[in-house]
Amino acid sequence: MPTEPFERARSADAKRAREQAILQAARGEAQKRGIREITLTDIADAVGMHKSGLLRYFETREQIFLRLTAEEWRSWAEWLLPLLSSWRSASPLRLAAALSDTLVSRPLFCDLLAHTPLNLERNVSVDTVREFKLDVHTHVEAIAGELRRLRPGLTEPQAIDVIATATSMAGAQWQMATPGPELQALYRSDPRLRHAIVEVGPRLTRVLTALLTGMADAD
Repeated sequence: MPTEPFERARSADAKRAREQAILQAARGEAQKRGIREITLTDIADAVGMHKSGLLRYFETREQIFLRLTAEEWRSWAEWLLPLLSSWRSASPLRLAAALSDTLVSRPLFCDLLAHTPLNLERNVSVDTVREFKLDVHTHVEAIAGELRRLRPGLTEPQAIDVIATATSMAGAQWQMATPGPELQALYRSDPRLRHAIVEVGPRLTRVLTALLTGMADAD
């Protein structure tokens, strides 16, 4: 069994450093094997702690991954917002492609998005969920503001619907597009199953383009 090779963090700075080490270990494991496969023990082993030591810093495995999800939301917004703010206007296709491309290029974010409502928000405290939701809301508001600037006919609820559609579909479609090796081989071996091979980017772009176009036509 792994043992904790360092003393418990005593100062606030030491605690934050320890939390970041745990988050980095969880991120590395998830990028290698996917969220579903990673246990609390796996994370503890990766960071060099006993599981009981890790629980001094995070209440559950889900809280660790919810923190990573918040980090990914922030990172996505920091990437997407400068791109959108550099444009004076944008067609539905251009906006759809920007949302799709910046999501698909972040596989860990897509994986986390699928697990957030199913698992990550369900085994943590109410305070943890509140903090997460308020953090995400800040990024959604900023992105929605840029969408409305570029597409003046969009209402605030419509802009939020576009973001919700983009992120929820990115999560769900990513899961469909990344089955295990055996299923991938099965889908490619039988022409009748080729529809199960999902190309996330093109599909997400098509759906978001249709959604944005439909919203414009409804004005």
